[in-house]
Amino acid sequence: MVDVKAPAKINLTLEVLGERPDGFHEIRSVIQTIDLYDSLRFRSNRRLRFSCDNPEFIVEESLVTRAAALLQEAGGSSRGATIDIKKRIPLVAGLGGDSSDAAAVLSQLNKLWKMGLSTEQLLELAPGLGSDVAFFLYGGTALVKGRGEEVTALPPLPRRWVVLLVPPFSRMPEKTAKLYASLKPSHYTDGQITERLVKVLNEGRGFKPSMLFNTFENVAFELFPRLKLYRDHFIKLGAYNVHLAGSGPALFTMMDDQFQAENLYARCQQQNLESYLAETTDSEGGIK
Repeated sequence: MVDVKAPAKINLTLEVLGERPDGFHEIRSVIQTIDLYDSLRFRSNRRLRFSCDNPEFIVEESLVTRAAALLQEAGGSSRGATIDIKKRIPLVAGLGGDSSDAAAVLSQLNKLWKMGLSTEQLLELAPGLGSDVAFFLYGGTALVKGRGEEVTALPPLPRRWVVLLVPPFSRMPEKTAKLYASLKPSHYTDGQITERLVKVLNEGRGFKPSMLFNTFENVAFELFPRLKLYRDHFIKLGAYNVHLAGSGPALFTMMDDQFQAENLYARCQQQNLESYLAETTDSEGGIK
C-alpha cells in the first residue's frame, strides 16, 4: 500500500498566442504548484478498481481511469490495482485536480507494475490525457509551451502564500473549450509577458504579483456572470491583484506576508465562502 499526494496548481501567467493547425491553441504559461493536495492510495489488486470520497467526482469520466488504461495499453497487459482517491482540490475550478490525479496515477502505477518507464516516456503519454498532465509530472514552477506538453522546469518561485476563493457556481460542461472559443484575436499575445516572468525567475530578481496575467480574464466574467461580484467582494475583504486560476472560476491572490494571508482567509471563512489557504511549493512539493 502506497499513499501519494497530488497537488493543485495556479497559472502565474497564461497567454494564448493563437490557434494551431491541429485545432488546439498555442499557449505560453508559467504554472506553479501549491500545497493543496488530493490523496491517492494505491494497493495491489488483480483488477483495476477506483473509489472516491466525493460523490460528485465521477471516476468513469475522469482522467485517472484514462491514465490507467493508457499505461495498460503501453504495457500490453491488463494489470490491476485498487486506487482510493480523497478529494480536497475543488472540482472543475481551474486548479488542475483531475490532471494532477492522472499524473499521480501514471507515476505510481508505473512503479507498482514495475514497468520501468522513464519520466520522458511518461511525458510522451501525458498529452493524450490533457494539457496540464505533463506539468504535474514536474511540479514546482515551470514554463509550459505548445498545447501544454512542452515543460521546462524553472527556479522555485520565492515562497508566497495563496488565498483561494471558489464561487459556488454550477459545473459548466466544456468550460475550457468555451473560454477558448470566446477569445478574440485581440486577446492573443506574443508570449512576452511570460518570457519577462521567466527571466525574473531565472535571474533571481524581485517577483511581484503585478507580473501575473491570465488572458481568460478577458472573457470569463461574461461566461460566469456573477464572477465579478465575487472578485469585487474578495477585494473588499482585503485581497489584491486578484486573478483567475486557470480556466476558473476559482480566484486567487498571492501574498508574501503569512499574517495578512491568514487574516484574509479567516475573513472569507467567517462569511462562509469556500476558500483555501496554501503555500507555493518547489518541485519537492509535487507528486509525492
